[in-house]
Formats: sequence, C-alpha cells, structure tokens
Amino acid sequence: MQFENFAGGIPKSLGNCTSLKIIHLDDNNFTGEVPLEIVTLQNLTELSLANNNLTGRIPNALFNNSKIELICLCMNQLVGLLPSSIGNWLPNLKFVYLWDNELYGIIPSSISNASKITELELGANNFFGSIPNTLGNLRRLEKLNLVNNNLTRDSLSLELSFLTSLTNCKNLTTIKLADNPLSGTLPNFIGNFSTSLEEFVAFNCNIIGTIPTGIGNLSNLMTLNLDDNKLVGPIPTTIGGMRKLQGLNLQHNRLKGIIPNDICHLRNLVELHLNQNELLGAIPTCWGNLSKLQKLSLESNKLTSIPSSLWSIEDILQINLSFNSLSGHLPSDVLNLEQVVNIDLSWNQLSGDIPTFGGLCPLENLFLAHNKFQGPIPQLFDMLISLESLDLSNNNLSGEIPKSLMELRCLKYFNVSFNRLQGEIPSGGVIDQFSALSFMGNRALCGPPRLQVPPCETGNVGQSKMVIVVIVRYILPTMIAAILALFLIFVLMRCRKRDSKLRGQGDLLPLATWRRITYLELEQATYGFNEGNLVGKGSFGSVYRGKLSDGTSVAVKVFNLNIEEGFKSFEAECGVMRSIRHRNLVKIISSCSSIDFKALVLEYMPKGSLKKWLYSHNYFLDMIERLSIMIDVASSLEYLHHGCALPVVHCDLKPNNILLDNDMVAHVSDFDISKFLSNEDSTIQTMTLATIGYMAPEYGSQGIISTSGDVYSFGILLMETFTRKNPIDDMFVGEMSLKGYTTSIKTRWSREALSNLRLHLAVAERTNITTDQSALLALKTNITDDPYKVLAICHALGLPLSLFATGFGSLLRCQTI
Repeated sequence: MQFENFAGGIPKSLGNCTSLKIIHLDDNNFTGEVPLEIVTLQNLTELSLANNNLTGRIPNALFNNSKIELICLCMNQLVGLLPSSIGNWLPNLKFVYLWDNELYGIIPSSISNASKITELELGANNFFGSIPNTLGNLRRLEKLNLVNNNLTRDSLSLELSFLTSLTNCKNLTTIKLADNPLSGTLPNFIGNFSTSLEEFVAFNCNIIGTIPTGIGNLSNLMTLNLDDNKLVGPIPTTIGGMRKLQGLNLQHNRLKGIIPNDICHLRNLVELHLNQNELLGAIPTCWGNLSKLQKLSLESNKLTSIPSSLWSIEDILQINLSFNSLSGHLPSDVLNLEQVVNIDLSWNQLSGDIPTFGGLCPLENLFLAHNKFQGPIPQLFDMLISLESLDLSNNNLSGEIPKSLMELRCLKYFNVSFNRLQGEIPSGGVIDQFSALSFMGNRALCGPPRLQVPPCETGNVGQSKMVIVVIVRYILPTMIAAILALFLIFVLMRCRKRDSKLRGQGDLLPLATWRRITYLELEQATYGFNEGNLVGKGSFGSVYRGKLSDGTSVAVKVFNLNIEEGFKSFEAECGVMRSIRHRNLVKIISSCSSIDFKALVLEYMPKGSLKKWLYSHNYFLDMIERLSIMIDVASSLEYLHHGCALPVVHCDLKPNNILLDNDMVAHVSDFDISKFLSNEDSTIQTMTLATIGYMAPEYGSQGIISTSGDVYSFGILLMETFTRKNPIDDMFVGEMSLKGYTTSIKTRWSREALSNLRLHLAVAERTNITTDQSALLALKTNITDDPYKVLAICHALGLPLSLFATGFGSLLRCQTI
C-alpha cells in the first residue's frame, strides 16, 4: 500500500495477522513509532516502511526475527543505536536500508554474522567510530553505502584497512563512503577489488596521500569520485586501465604534475573533473578521441595550452577551463561544438579576435572575461538565441557594442566593462535592464546618465566645438577659482575645530586615511567575486576573501543593494567603523561605493570565526584560549561603551561575529545594525532585530537597545563559549535554557575543577566570583542593575595568563566540556 497518503500511526492490529509475510507501507504519511506487534510476526520476511514520518527507536525484536529478508526503514526520523548483536539472529537477511534517519553510535562488527546480506545502506545518519574490518566477511555483499556519517578509519593504521578487507567481497559493485572524516590513505590493495566493482565514491573524506597505482586494475569501474580530499602527487598513468570509466572526478585536491596521456584510453568518459588542483602543462592533444565526453572541468590549475582537437568533441555540453594560464588564439573550430551549453575560458591569457559563436544555438553561458582578446564584438552574437550570460569584461575589445545584442531575449547577465569600446550604448530590449557595472571602464562609451557615461553628442558639431571653447576659455577658470576659494575657507574652518574634535574622538579613523580601492581592484582581488572565495553570506550581503595587488589579504564585504536594508547596513557600518579603532575590533582598510555597488574592505582574519572553533570537529579551543578570547571581547565592549565620544551599541554580539587572527586574538566584527547613543540618552528604540537567542528581553519585545543589552549578549556568549552549547539548541525547550544548563553542568565537573575554575586565588580575591557566575550575573532579569559587573570580572581576568594557568590545570586535562 504505497503512495496512498495514509496518515496517523501504523495500526498495531496488523500484529494479529499471524500469517502475514510481507508489509510494504512506503511513501505515506505514517507517524509515531514502529509497532512492536508487527516486527514480532513470526512469518514476516519483508518489512518496508520507507519515506514516512516515523520516529522513536527501532524495536530490537526486529533484529531477532530469523525469517526476515528485507528491512527497509529509510527516509524517516528514527533514532537510537543498532544492537550490538544485530547480525547474530538474522541468517536470512539480504537487504538492509536504514539510510536517511537519525541513528547514531558505532556500526556493530556483529553485523557481519548476517552473512547473506547483499545490500547494506546506512548512509545519512550519525554513526561514528571506525568502519568495522569484519565487513569483509559479508562475502555476498554487492552494495555498501555509508555516506554522510562521522565514520573514521581504524586508529591502529593510517591506511583505510577496511577497504582491504572488502576485497574479499567478490560480488561487490558499489562502495559509497562520501562525507565521512576517514582521514587516511588509500591502500594499494584497492587494485585487488573484484572486476565486478563499478562505482567507488569517496568525496569529502579527508583522504590523504597519493592515488595508488593499483587503481588501474579496476577494469570494470564506471564511476570514480575522490572529490574534495587532500590527495597529492601525480595522477597515476595506470588510470588508463579503467577502460569502462564514465565518470572521473578528482577535483578539489592537491594533485600535481602533467595530465597523463593515458586518460585518452578512457573512450567511454562522459564526465571529467580535474579542477582546483595544481596540474600544469598542456592539455593532451589526444583528448579529441574522447568522443563521448559531455562535461569537462579543468579550472583553477596551471595549464598552458588548449589542443585544437578539443574543439572536435561534438557532443560536449560544458567546458570550464577558467583560472589557468592558457595562451594562444581561440580558433573558429569552436563552432564544431554544436551541443555546447556552457563555455568558461575566463581568467587566462587568450588573445586574438573572438570567434563568432553564431552557430551555437544551445549556448546559454559564455564567459571570456580577464583575457587579452582584441578586435570588435562579433556581430553574429545575436544568433545565440538561448544565451543567458555573456561576460567579455577585462579584455582589449574595441569598436561599438552591436545593436543586434538587443535581440537576445534570454540575456540575464551582460558585462563588457574594462575594454576599449566606444560609441553609443544601445538602448531598448534587454540592454536596458543592465546597470553601469556592465559598461564601466570604457572611456569612449556614451549613453544615458544612469549608466554613468558621458552623454552622446547631438546637434551641429561646429556649434558644439564653439561652446566647448567658450567653456574652457572663460567659464572654467572662473569656476576653478571659486572652488579653490571655497576649499580654502573649508580647510580653515576645519583647522579651528580640529583640536576639540580630536579631544572628543581620539580614535577617529578619517576617510582620508583609507587607501582608495576601485571596483576593478576588488574584482581582481576576489577573482571576479568567485564562489570559491566566498567565506560568508548573510541577508545584507556577502563576504569574500581576496588578495590586493600588493599582496595584502583582505575580506571584502559586498552589500546586497537589492534590498533597502543593504543601503542602510552599509551607511551604518561606515558610520561606526570610521569613528572607532581598537585592537579587538576588525580594522577597516577602505570602501568602494557607487550607485550600483557598495563594499567595505576589511582586515582578513585567517583563523575564521569563534563559531567555527566551537562547533567544528576539526578545531579545538582549550580553556585558556576560550578565556583569552572572552577577555578580548570584553575589552572591545568596554571601549565601545566607554572609550568613544559617543557610546556605540553593537546590537548583534554572537560567535559568528567574533573573528580570530593568526595569534588567536579576538576581533569583534559586523557593525551593520550598530547604533550610537547620545550623551543624554542611555537607550534608544529600533525596528531592526538582532539574532534570536542573544538579544536582551527588552530588545526583542520592545526594540529598546542599550549598552546593557550588549552585556546581556556577552553573558550568553560567555556561557556558550565555555559550554559549547548554542542558546537556541534543540535541547533548550520548556524551562530548560542555556542559563539553566550552565548552572546544572557544574554537577558533572569535579570539585577540583570547580575550584580551579575560580582561576586560583588571584581572581577569587579580586572578584569573589566564578566565570560562569559572571555570565549569569549579566543575565539577571533586570540587567540594568549592574550591567558592567561582568566586564569588571573580565578585567580581573585580564592578568597574564601564566598567573592562573596553574589554576586551570585539571580543567585543561579534561580537553572538552
């Protein structure tokens, strides 16, 4: 009874059908737990409840049913452990499908006792621990799927030894291990897999070392995906032995050397992804033999030339060769690619004229930016009726923009900026939807004012020249003299106010001291605002990692001007950042502002955010480091509240906004909703809300913000840092809160650790209060009673760490809370 839209609980009365052998209730809306009554049916051979909304644990009795052959409970919300004896009483079990649930714990090695299992799928759960080597005892195993868990290798060996054991499974066709932190090397024994193996998928597994040469023995393999690992060394020449390979994905690794010609033997290749490695040299000329190739990705390598044979692969759909060092001309042979949909050759050294591309009707995206192309834009571009994106920016193109481009009705993105184009920008059609960013950097273009180019000449040319002569000879000198006079008056007035203003705002960072950075510089620094450089994204904009021409690493915060809050956010952050300067605040380097583009250039924080260090499996902060970070944050808050001419309220203090430099010094960032307080008012009201879980109660309910609200947020942040629990974690329901959890967690700490947490006698004498209590004080119901007590505590902690490192001794031995 599949796809019947049944809802509610599964009827327990099914347990009365004692002769029932097969139950298939997939793809319905059943809720509740799996009834014990049906799993204990003695004649049951198949139980399939996939794709429902079942919750709770899987009854252990199901794994004691000796007649069961199929268990399919995938795509539910089941929780719990697999019983340690799972395979001991299942002599007939063949198919196990438990993927896409919330099961956890280790995978019991006893599962190998169910020796008839042919398909085992446990992916998309929360299993952890090492993958058992005993899986090799499942001699009939055909498919193994363990993707998207937290599984690791055996700690006794750097090799992924479980793979060696699986070579005993002579019928194995599929191995899927992706999205697990395996952190090991591929054994050379991988070449001993049966020739039946067709699919090996292990992307994002933190696999290290080289690709073993034995991999070429997998003569029937059709898919090999090792994307997003840490593989090094060359691509082995033995790879040519996998003659049936259809998909080869080695992208996002650290592979080096030239691309071996042996890949040319893979005549069945449909997809080839070698991008984002360190491959160099020429693309092999024999690749024209890969007649079935449809997707080719080689971007972000160090390749130098394109063979003409590449343009003879008639069925290819996608070509991405961007971010290489490719040189030479683009031949007219590109017109042979009659089925191509996407071509990206940007960020290379290609030169000469651009071919017409006119016959490539399916072409949707053409990216040729950041090359050395010259000559005019081809007239026949208007024949590209499916074209959606056209980027010809940052070349040496000349001549006029063809008016025929107005006929490209599907065009959504168009960029010819930073060329040597001239003449009038065509109006009408799709061209009208593009902004000044599409045309900037072409000094000889003219058009309407909204495109920020000079107006085109109209009327009698002789008369126009006479007007220009009059303006230059008589009017312009007068205007310059007047402007100079006004400027001198302005400078004198500023000088008179300077002393008093500097006394009031000693930390002011004037705009004049900022380095001027153009849009072009930012585009080049971020490789065209490439997704690979994206380090963060929010509702008001995106942040990209970039490197300026002088080698300075920066963070470029680009504001989303499609929403009104994007403009306000830019103005707010500029207003705050130009008026503050402190070692624990992110430093602003420059800004870039126009009608269509606004960005801030900030100091780059290479260690990332506090959130990453609190919640990522790959990062860890000991107690001293956490405490040091909190001292830094407290120091910045005291400066914002008391060290500026006008108090500054951050309004959104949270781990995402605490960034760390190379020395693990904390810097507070993101001032896009911050507010100034006047000297007369200690509170103001706003409609802009901060992040749920960190807002003070009066902020969330009435929009009232004050410096006390920042202290409340600091209290939350302090407890979160020491407990590694998010204030909106699912565990905080009902009356349980982060504050309550922090209080209760003391019972799990030893008395020695609690005593040491008081930071030895030095801190106890000065504050008579513990670190977690300081956070609780900041969260008192009426936080305005003494909101800066918590900051005073942090100042008390601001002693050299060596003075109280001894006091943290036993706590540091705990490693984690």
